[in-house]
Amino acid sequence: MRILFIGDIVGASGRQIVVDHLSMIKEQHNIDFTIANGENSAHGKGITKKIYNQLTNAGIECVTMGNHTFAKREIFDDYDDCPNLLVPANIEPVDFGNYYKIFEVKGKKICVANMYGEAFMNRVGGSPYPYMDALLEETTADYYFVDFHAESTSEKMLFAYVYENDINAVVGTHTHVQTADERLIGRVAYITDVGMCGAKESIIGRDVEELYRNVILAEKTRYTVALGEAFLNAVIIDVDDETMESTAITRLVI
Repeated sequence: MRILFIGDIVGASGRQIVVDHLSMIKEQHNIDFTIANGENSAHGKGITKKIYNQLTNAGIECVTMGNHTFAKREIFDDYDDCPNLLVPANIEPVDFGNYYKIFEVKGKKICVANMYGEAFMNRVGGSPYPYMDALLEETTADYYFVDFHAESTSEKMLFAYVYENDINAVVGTHTHVQTADERLIGRVAYITDVGMCGAKESIIGRDVEELYRNVILAEKTRYTVALGEAFLNAVIIDVDDETMESTAITRLVI
C-alpha cells in the first residue's frame, strides 16, 4: 500500500498544481490513499466548502487543517457538508469538528488524525497528548497516520518518539519548507515538515513585495498570496500490505 500526503496547499496556484498533477502522481506512484493539508487553500488562510469540493473531486480523500482553520467563518456553517475535513484536536474551540476519521483502504482501516503544536502557535487548547491517548484507547485501526501541525521541530520529533510503538506515521506541516529528515522512528514514518504547494517566488506562499512593504517599510498591508509558477511538495509512505508497518517514506517535489 502507498499513502500520499500533500503539504500545505497555499492559494490558487497551490490548488491548481495539485489539480493538474494529482492524477499523474497517483498513477505513476501507485497511490492507494491521498491526504492533503488544506488550511491555507483559500487565499492563504482557511478553506471553503467550494475549495474542499475542488480538492476532493481532484482525488484527495482526506483534508487536514491547522492554525488558519477558522479564518473563513463559513466553516462553522458548512462543516457538516465536508465529511472528510479534519480539525486539529487541540485548537480552540476544542469542541468543534472531528480530529480523526477512519477510512477503509484495500480492506484495511486507516485512522487519520490531526494534531496541533503548543509552541509559538495561537488558539492552543491544551496539549495534543491526551487527545492522541484517547484516540488510541477508543479506536481500532490497522494504521494510524498523524498530521502534526506545529512550528517547533523538536515538538514534532518528540511526538513521534513518544508514540513510536503505537502509531505508524507522523508528518509535520505548517512551516511550508520541506525538510530533508525523512526516516523511520521505530515503526513511525516521519518527516519534520512536508513543505507546501504554491508559488515558488514567494515567502512561504506570501507575496514578496507585500511582505517587504509590511516588514521593512512598516506599511499596513493586506495579506497577499503570491502568484506565478508553482511547485508541489509531498511525501509517499510505503506500507507492508500484510503487517501494515511503514517500510519507507520518500519526499516528492514537482
